[in-house]
Amino acid sequence: MPFSGGLPFETPFGTIYSSNITPDPEVGIGSWTSADFTRAMRYGVAPNGRHLFPVFPYIAFTKVADDDVTAIYAYLQTIRPSKYSPPSNGLFFDQRWAISVWNELYFTPGRFTADASKSSEWNRGAYLVEGLGHCGSCHTPRNFLMAEKSSHAFAGGRLRAGVSGEQIGTWSAANLTSARDGLAAWSVDDLVKYLSTGVSRRGGTFGPMNEVVMNSTMQLTREDVRAIAVYLKGLPNLEIAGDTPPAQAKPGEAVYTEHCESCHLASGRGGMFGGPPLAGSAVVQTEDPATLINVILYGPAVPSPVSLGGWETMKPYKDVLSNAEVASVSNYIRGTWSNRGRPISADDVRLQRFATDSVAVSGK
Repeated sequence: MPFSGGLPFETPFGTIYSSNITPDPEVGIGSWTSADFTRAMRYGVAPNGRHLFPVFPYIAFTKVADDDVTAIYAYLQTIRPSKYSPPSNGLFFDQRWAISVWNELYFTPGRFTADASKSSEWNRGAYLVEGLGHCGSCHTPRNFLMAEKSSHAFAGGRLRAGVSGEQIGTWSAANLTSARDGLAAWSVDDLVKYLSTGVSRRGGTFGPMNEVVMNSTMQLTREDVRAIAVYLKGLPNLEIAGDTPPAQAKPGEAVYTEHCESCHLASGRGGMFGGPPLAGSAVVQTEDPATLINVILYGPAVPSPVSLGGWETMKPYKDVLSNAEVASVSNYIRGTWSNRGRPISADDVRLQRFATDSVAVSGK
């Protein structure tokens, strides 16, 4: 049932399940007051004083305006109560007192403050991206204690989510800055169209972004989507991708010609009735190649309501290409057409294939 919790978040410390936030008084938040809810949003603390794990993004929600927090609480009180109790967390170290120490190190509470030197549109976008949207939760790299690296904000991250069907695997979240391995090739209009419809001339939604686009950004007003795009295009350039040496890229050309060129073209620019462009693609060039490998092995799994505007849906190649072939064609597209992505190996593909297939078999 919607909002009843139980969504697993896979972390290096074990699995954490989302809470029931329906207005059920026993297993949900039906007994919470508006002040209780505000405290959780602002400081990550439940009514009983228990610290919430930062997979609940109070790190970002602390920036949300009072009126919006009040509105969220009011809405949640109107939805259908659920008696569902999510599973117990499967953590190796389930000590909530330690979160207070973590907060001292990495959490700064406080509301969003507008930048007077920027436009109202830019500030609206910053508020949505940094607060309610909490985009950095996926798109910012984290340190060994899973805190976001503020010096690399929005430069790309790593997460665990569904790959295809019920499989859970590792994904890389793209660099959202205007770096060459990020959104340099995207215009504000490209981003608006992508966030509003799930597809633009630069690419279409797939993987974990399906939920973001379908459940969130497609529901926003046109003005708010544009504000987000304006803010993202104004982010400082943080380029972290290296260069794929020509010798590393060349062996994959034959694989590309046989399996990819008919849709993505020799130029890597894609076609109206073929596939999206690979030249300048943020997904292709990510420092962490997990998403690119997933797409090649399992296909993009585009949600059915999204129309790709003539682009063909890519078939999975996990039973067609070997690990070495996937690595070689990945290196070809990561190092051609001025793309800049570090070389990857057959072991990278093997580990990614194993991570998804083994989880699917285990049923976790």
